[in-house]
Amino acid sequence: MTDTDTTPDVTATVDAYFAMLNETDHARRDELAAAAWTDEGYYVDPLTDARGAKAISAMVGGAHAQFPGQHFARTSGIDSHHGLVRFAWELAADDGTVTVAGLDVGIVAADGRLSRIAGFFGPLPDVA
Repeated sequence: MTDTDTTPDVTATVDAYFAMLNETDHARRDELAAAAWTDEGYYVDPLTDARGAKAISAMVGGAHAQFPGQHFARTSGIDSHHGLVRFAWELAADDGTVTVAGLDVGIVAADGRLSRIAGFFGPLPDVA
């Protein structure tokens, strides 16, 4: 038996994460963050980091202020094993113009919520 046989539905977890990323109402985003993230959840990317669901929600609010009207979308399938998850995403305007795209790699806690995500921007670097 593998971990994926007993792990809660990872797709639902990632969908909850994207719902939180796209929510513009602060109070509702806090609720979604609490549903998607463990209390000690940690998000980090090249520009910022946040600890805890409320701080992660506030960080997302900052992204909405910086990129008003833009939306996050998953652009790949979800790859998962042993409590780990990865997927590609983009932030784009309504006209389809992509502001940034990247890859998230995370840890899913035993309760099915995210405990950590490391976000990476852009494509993988070429081999030197």
